[in-house]
Amino acid sequence: MVVIRLARGGAKKRPFFNIVVADSRIRRDGRFIERVGFYNPVAAGAEQPLRVAFDRIAYWTSQGAQLSPTVDRLVAQAKAAA
Repeated sequence: MVVIRLARGGAKKRPFFNIVVADSRIRRDGRFIERVGFYNPVAAGAEQPLRVAFDRIAYWTSQGAQLSPTVDRLVAQAKAAA
C-alpha cells in the first residue's frame, strides 16, 4: 500500500520533516517515491513552517494512497491557511 507520511530529517533537537509518498513496507526515513512538501515545526522568523503540493496530494490520493493522521491534519491546516 502507498502512504503519504512524514520522514524525519534535521539535527538532534531540531526536527525537520519531509512529506513523502512511500510504500508502507519501507522504513520511515528510507526510500520514497516522491517528496510532496515539508513541515518545519521549529520555524522561526521568516522561515516557512509548512509547504504542501496540493496537486500532487490529490493525484496520489486518487491513485489510492492513504494519508497518515498527522499528514491529514497538516494538509487541512495548510488548506485553511491558503
